[in-house]
Amino acid sequence: MENIILKTEKFVVQLLNEHLDHNYVYHNLAHTQHVVASIKTLSTDLELNDTDKEHLELAAWLHDTGFTKGHKAHEKESVKIASDFLKAQQYPDPDIEIVLNLILATEVNREPTHLLEKLMRDADSSHIGSKRYLESCELLRREWELTCDKVLTESEWLKENIHWLTTQHKFYSDIAATKWEERKSKNLAQLLKKQNKVERDNIKLQQKKDQLKFKKNKIELPERGIETMFRVALRNHITLSDIADTKANILLSVNAIIISLVISNLISKLDNPSNGYLILPTAIFALFTVVSIVLSVLATRPNVTRGKFTKEDVANKKVNLLFFGNFHKMKLDEFEWAMSEMMQDRDYLYGSLTKDLYFLGLVLNRKYKLLRITYTVFMVGIIVSVIAFVLAFQLSGIEARPIT
Repeated sequence: MENIILKTEKFVVQLLNEHLDHNYVYHNLAHTQHVVASIKTLSTDLELNDTDKEHLELAAWLHDTGFTKGHKAHEKESVKIASDFLKAQQYPDPDIEIVLNLILATEVNREPTHLLEKLMRDADSSHIGSKRYLESCELLRREWELTCDKVLTESEWLKENIHWLTTQHKFYSDIAATKWEERKSKNLAQLLKKQNKVERDNIKLQQKKDQLKFKKNKIELPERGIETMFRVALRNHITLSDIADTKANILLSVNAIIISLVISNLISKLDNPSNGYLILPTAIFALFTVVSIVLSVLATRPNVTRGKFTKEDVANKKVNLLFFGNFHKMKLDEFEWAMSEMMQDRDYLYGSLTKDLYFLGLVLNRKYKLLRITYTVFMVGIIVSVIAFVLAFQLSGIEARPIT
């Protein structure tokens, strides 16, 4: 017995060390040695005869050699390797058949039929009754990731193991149940405790994610995003409005100076018949100047609305409370109530800001259109007026000279 077992051990050790993929971090030589040790313990406690012990030990050594060919149907591959090896050692065929059946007994869905198969099956899962069960589980989890591309989260892995221990696994022999069932229960309790901790951590993590998402959606976007956008846009529009008013004031001032000079210097000279040729150029000059002044005034003249609103307007979100023209005739308490209603309604509040920005844009469009027309009229007026004065001097036969 010792001779064939020693040869088998040497063969298996060499085979697994040289041909087993390193990704098999659980089903390796250490696992095989653990199963062999468990078989020896069970055999000794039951005081089995030497033949049964030999069969069990041979099966224990050879049962996972099929992993050298891959994880799929590894039991059948183990049977092929074991059969070839034992035949090469001239082991008796009836004994080979027994060993091969013991190896097949380790298939997950196979029910053991007699004591030796039960012992073999229990030894193969003896890590469940070990203090190092959790460490073994982690190795198996890693092996699944590396060889089967099966990646499970911590919670999923714990559920998988708890389901296995509670519904699928059992010790088939009384001796195995006596030796390892108590430790199995403790290991199950550890898994349940760990699962509860993971679930609590997941709940806390999800709560933090929800809080961050809430802050991002409800605080950051309105307060930091939308508010900043409105503030920048409104400031830019107000700046453009100030620029338009400044340009209009410049034109208004220049034209006012021009018209005052025309009145004080030219018009007083036109009653002299010798200056009659200046009437038409002066009229053209004055006309363009007056038109420029009128357009400048129109560009800066404000439009004020009725200044009142009703509760129905607020309820229907029709009134923009951010524009003074809509409330300047309202009482303070009515305005405060309306503002309170608007501030409680996010859509109404940002809708009002949007309308304020839109209508301010319309006002700017009107101002800049009028300014463009005004500058065009002013420029054309200066050119036409100069041409008119030059032609007037030429037609009168008098050289252009300052009027005294």
